[in-house]
Amino acid sequence: MFPTSKRPALRPVVCAAAIVLMGLSSWAGAQTQQARAQSLVELFQAAKGYDAAYLSAKSEAASAEYKAAQANALRLPTVGFRGTIDRTKLDSDLPGQAGYLATGYGTRRVLGLSAKQPLFNRGNDADVAKGEQALIAAQASLKSAEDDLVVRLTQAYFDVLASQDILNTSQTNKKALSEQLAAAKRNFEVGNATITDTREAQARFDLAGAQEIAAINDLRVKGLALDQLVGQVDVKPRALMTPVTLPVLMPSTVDEWTSQVNQSPNIRKAEVALALAKLDTEKARAGHLPTLDATASIVDTNIKSNAPGAVAAQTAANAGTNSAIGLELNVPLFAGFAVQNRIKETLVGEEKAEHDLDNARRTITLGTRQAFLVVQSGMAQVKAYEAAESSAKLALEATQLGYRVGVRINKDVLDAQNLLANTQKDLYKARYDVLVASMKLRQASGTLKPEDLDLYNKLLGPQ
Repeated sequence: MFPTSKRPALRPVVCAAAIVLMGLSSWAGAQTQQARAQSLVELFQAAKGYDAAYLSAKSEAASAEYKAAQANALRLPTVGFRGTIDRTKLDSDLPGQAGYLATGYGTRRVLGLSAKQPLFNRGNDADVAKGEQALIAAQASLKSAEDDLVVRLTQAYFDVLASQDILNTSQTNKKALSEQLAAAKRNFEVGNATITDTREAQARFDLAGAQEIAAINDLRVKGLALDQLVGQVDVKPRALMTPVTLPVLMPSTVDEWTSQVNQSPNIRKAEVALALAKLDTEKARAGHLPTLDATASIVDTNIKSNAPGAVAAQTAANAGTNSAIGLELNVPLFAGFAVQNRIKETLVGEEKAEHDLDNARRTITLGTRQAFLVVQSGMAQVKAYEAAESSAKLALEATQLGYRVGVRINKDVLDAQNLLANTQKDLYKARYDVLVASMKLRQASGTLKPEDLDLYNKLLGPQ
């Protein structure tokens, strides 16, 4: 008697379930769209519009352009306009028409235009050259900031991929250990193993769980760092293609790398510092030299006065238009030995700048050599870890077979499984370290370009 009453009651439940499924489908579609994997080049373009350090260097370079233009104005003419108007009252002792003292009022208006063109000024020439060198230094700083952004992005990008691979390895290892734990329990139940095997398997499984939690947290931390760098949320980097083939390091010798260090922005800035020091000396020596300017002016004076007779005539004599053109020569004679001491100061500054340039070259050459060795060592480690991974897989298979036939114990299988997992983690990390180290080598030698990211993009899998 109840079937007919139960059937209608199921309809709200079915409708609710359908609504939930539709909502989950929409959410999954949105998550899939949001989680579209992005390449290094895409994220680099995003980072260039968000990273504060890079944008600061970009603004500084733009500011240096205007500073250079200001310095160049020292070679251009200057033109000025001057205008005055005043009202005067004149009390004169000259007799007026009635024989009394004369009193009058006058209005004077003066309009003037003056121009000046430097013809010879070594101090100004040095300032103009300093502005140009400062622009070169700012552009080198911008290049250095761009290189740093490329390296930081590469590091953050592959940190996320490394954390993801380590998490996947931890989960795979945990799953394998859970299967081994289940096998140990079954063998114990049928009397083919001791409780020690079960407890060992349980301890390894619990440790794998802790490692998985740590890997999840590390992935979140590395993901936040990448998000912060590019100004996006939940960035999903594209993984490396499998099998992975690392690019060959070119040039192949350290001497070829060190021969390019003069392209380094840091060396370029040190060279600019030396050039600026020499220009300071040139400007200081200009303190003994004369300056020559071409000048021109025109002044129009208009006076209106109601003073009587001779007073008005004398006042009007000062009105009219005056024009002048000429040369202005200034010759310094003595400045209290300030110029001599300034020259000595700048010469010491030149010496310091030369030492700084030598130090920059030596430091960058050393850094390039060290970076080259890191890349070489890393590539050798990758090959060794790849061989170790193959051996660890074969060893695990052999140990599992021996365990099934009774010639190996449970602990041997657990050790082999952990050895494989640890080897894979080391291999993944070594691969990413080599890629980042290669980018740092380019940065150290001054040959890094944003186009180098295209080479790494070719190593990434599809979106």
